[in-house]
Formats: sequence, structure tokens, C-alpha cells
Amino acid sequence: MGFIELNVLNNATSNVALGIDLGTTNSLGAMWKDGRPIVLHPEGDSGYVPSALHFTDKGTVVVGREARELALIDPAHTLFSIKRFMGRGLAELEADVRHVPCPVSETANGVVQFEMRGRKFTPQELSALILMKVHDQACKALGGLEVTKVVITVPAYFDDTQRQATRDAARFAGLDVLRIVNEPTAASLAYGLDQRKQGKVAVYDLGGGTFDVSILSIEDGVFQVLATNGDTHLGGDDFDRTLVDVARKELAAVVRPSTLEDRAFLQLLRLAAERCKIDLTTDPEAYLHVSLPESGVQWRRKVTRQEFDALTAHLIERTLHSCRRAMADAKLEPKDIDEVVLVGGSTRIPAVRTRIEKFFGRKPHCELNPDEVVALGAAVQAHVLMGGTRDVLLMDVTPLSLGIETMGGAVAKIIQRNSTIPCHATEGFTTYVDNQTGIDFHVVQGERELAADCRSLGRFKLTGIPPMPAGMPRVAVRFHIDANGILTVTAKEEATGKSARIEIKPMNGLTDGEVETMLNLAYKNAREDFDARRAADLRTEIGTMARASERGLAQAGAALD
Repeated sequence: MGFIELNVLNNATSNVALGIDLGTTNSLGAMWKDGRPIVLHPEGDSGYVPSALHFTDKGTVVVGREARELALIDPAHTLFSIKRFMGRGLAELEADVRHVPCPVSETANGVVQFEMRGRKFTPQELSALILMKVHDQACKALGGLEVTKVVITVPAYFDDTQRQATRDAARFAGLDVLRIVNEPTAASLAYGLDQRKQGKVAVYDLGGGTFDVSILSIEDGVFQVLATNGDTHLGGDDFDRTLVDVARKELAAVVRPSTLEDRAFLQLLRLAAERCKIDLTTDPEAYLHVSLPESGVQWRRKVTRQEFDALTAHLIERTLHSCRRAMADAKLEPKDIDEVVLVGGSTRIPAVRTRIEKFFGRKPHCELNPDEVVALGAAVQAHVLMGGTRDVLLMDVTPLSLGIETMGGAVAKIIQRNSTIPCHATEGFTTYVDNQTGIDFHVVQGERELAADCRSLGRFKLTGIPPMPAGMPRVAVRFHIDANGILTVTAKEEATGKSARIEIKPMNGLTDGEVETMLNLAYKNAREDFDARRAADLRTEIGTMARASERGLAQAGAALD
């Protein structure tokens, strides 16, 4: 692994904090100043830091706008969309790896590595460089003032591993993370919706690489996330890929097959597709154009907005499917929504705005720059956490239920799906056999009734339980989710005070496709699951009764003797 030397920040001020949107396509810093959040950018600069990295032949890494420009000259040594790889394993990233212009491997611990110019880098290390670039831009805008405390936003569907990977990236960059905040929640703050007396709000966030929809309730300045849904694998990049696929299909008759599989050429196609997509947001037609490596000839292909809308209609429908699921979880209908907020650069696509307005039956808010609202909201939250006066309370929710595997393979759900966080819950457990001195705990996530059908998050063991008849020891198992969504599970035996705990940091992230599959299977197999659960519970109960009977007979036999 190629370790990157990062400068730890010194002489930092302690009474201010930055809000940072660490995005798939662009990243941005903001701060509360003169009673409102503002984007921080040096004079003459937009403040946007393209989430791009270029690896030079001198061993240095160029970050941001310059890296994006170098991609046109040397695409084979430029990386984009690193956020997609945060906290995820190689098996989940097949589609993404195909668009990476360098070898991608995985460590024994399941951490992805990019190999560039003989060195290997993790997504956390590369994200740290992007964060440092954003931080440097912000500090320049503040006249050289050093600020190390930050609030960083992540998609609502990022799981514990992905959130922890984001924290690790910030730590590598020398930053102190005050809070990890969901992007849709941050956006609602940027729009000042906390000033509304009450209402229901849908935040539709379609960014470069992720999609989230959150349904929020506002009561006297208190935000509560009623439900979230989304897709960590759907965003502007996927809209670009529809145009890349068109280009590859038509170029098949012009260039060698090996060219169409060349990662550097695919990078050029991706950039051409992105430019075409952006042009189509304002123009009725635009062009895909790229220089062919074999001849240097400029290949051009006209794309109309109507054609682009047809190519991407299925992607927009996927976002609406998530909207329907979120509405169902919140037990609301589209007519119950008072306001709709659009977030993310991809919401500039005219067809997206049209479909959203039709779905919710009202014109969505898009007054603020959709690329800036998340960073602005993060700045609001940073201001509050540093003792600011704006009175805001945020309450996020868990995307899936959390529980413990019980004897027989069933699941005891301890924290239910869509529970408001931070939260905690405690349930009692006991031993299954006589003189049992330890209990193995298996923590799972999901909606199915059997542990084998849920996602394993971790295992730990409580030892030192006094030998007693089965069912006598009392063990309290406490689940606690903090404000950053990190889960801690503690088991404590009441008589001795012996305890054990685990902080859940799964090796690989949970993709929205997996979440969607888990929910669909839970709905589809509900009857069979409950029958299987009942059978498992009956087997456990019968086993317990049989052992109790054997023990009773043994005691009675001894008395008769």
C-alpha cells in the first residue's frame, strides 16, 4: 500500500467549524458567517473541488480541477468517483471497476486498493486528499485561518462501514469530525425549513453517484426523518453511462474491439458523455465527440434531449420506486407532502424535474444551487454544534432492523427499521443448557425472521456466567446507535456484572441493491418466514422442556433410590 504523507493542521482555531460535502463528482466547503451559511471559495474560484485525482510520473497526486483537466491528456492515470468505493468490497463493485483505468485489488481484510504507477492506495487515503483540497480552499477564503473541526455529509443509505470509512478519511486528512450528517437532512437545513411551524417535506437528492429520498416531519423547528430510501449505486454517473453505451455500440464499426475495452479510452468516453449530458440540460440537442486513438479523427454523434430522455427514463423510474417505498414507510401519500426539495447536480436534468413535479403534484424547490445546498446545510449543523444560536434538532432513522440470533436460528429484533436515532433498546436473554458459562452473540441486520436470511454484522462472546440451571441467568443485551449511526452492542450478566461489547464495523458496505433485495424478500416471504420462525421457536421450546423433564426424572429417580 502506498502511504500518502498528509500534513496535520496546526494553529487551528477552536471556535468555528466547516461544513463539507464530500461528493462523488464535486466536493465543497461552507461555513456560517454573518448569520447565514456561505460557500467558501478563494477569490476568482467557484469553490468546487472536482472529486478527481491524477497520478503523475513524479510520484505526486494532483487533486481537483487540474486533475480533471489532466484526464483529457492522460486518462490512464486519473481516478473519478472514489466515493463509490468507500467501505465496499470488490465483489460489490464489478460495474464500477470496469470504468477504472487501473488495476483494482483487495486486501485480505476486504479493503479495495487502486494501483497507480507502482503504488497502491485505498479509497480512504484518496478521499483524504480530496478533503485536504477542500480544506485548503476554505482556509484560503478565510484569509489563512486554520479550521480543523468539520461536519461531513454522507448519503442517507451509507451504512456503518461507509460512514466509518468517511471518518477515517477525515482523520487521515488531520480533521476532527464533529458529526456525520445525512445529505438530505443537511439540505433541509440549507433551505431553512426549520423555520416552518410544521409540515411534511420530501428531499429528493440525485447526485453524481448516489440517490436518496428522505421524508421529513417538521414540528416547531424539530426535524424528524420519518423514512429514507435510495440507491448508493444510482446517480449522474449512470446517466453518463447510457451515452457511453451508445457511443461504444456505434464505435464498434469504427475502431478495434480492444480499443472499446481500453480503460483510458473509456475514461475519455465518460468525460464526453458528461459534457453532452450537461449541454442537454439547457439545449434541445448536443454532441458526443471524442478523438479516436487509432487515427486521431474526431468522432461526433448528435444526441437530442428526446433521445436522452428515452435512454434514461428507467433510471428516473428507479428513483420514483424509492420514493414510493419511502412514502409507504412513512405511511403517507404524495398529496400529504407540503414541500419538495431538489438536491444534487443531476436534478438539473429537465426530465427529472418534470417527473418529480408530476409524482408529488407540486413544483419542487430548486431556488438554491443544487450543488451547494448540502454543504450549506452542513455549515448550519456545524454552527449549531459549535454553540450557535439557531435552534435545530435533527433526528435520523435506521434503514433496516437490528437484532440478535436466538437459539434455533430465529431473530430477536431489538431496534426496528426506521427507528429514530440516536436510540437504544435493551432485551433480556438467558442460557439454553444447564451450567452454561458463556453465550455467543450474533448481531444481524434485516427484516427476515431467520438469521440465515439476514446480513451478519458481527459476533462476540460473553463469558464468566455462573453455572446454573438453564433459564436461570439473566443477561441484558443493549443496542445503542449514536448520532453518527455507529452501533454498539453490550451484553451484561446481572448477577456478576460480567460484560462484553462490540462496536459494529462490518468489513464491507451495504449497497442499496442489497437493501432493496432484503426488503423485497422480507415482503415476499413473510408467511413462510413466520412459519419457519414458529417452527424454530417450537423446536427450541420442546428441547428446553425435554431437558427439564430429563432433569426432573433424574432428580425423582435419585429420591426413589
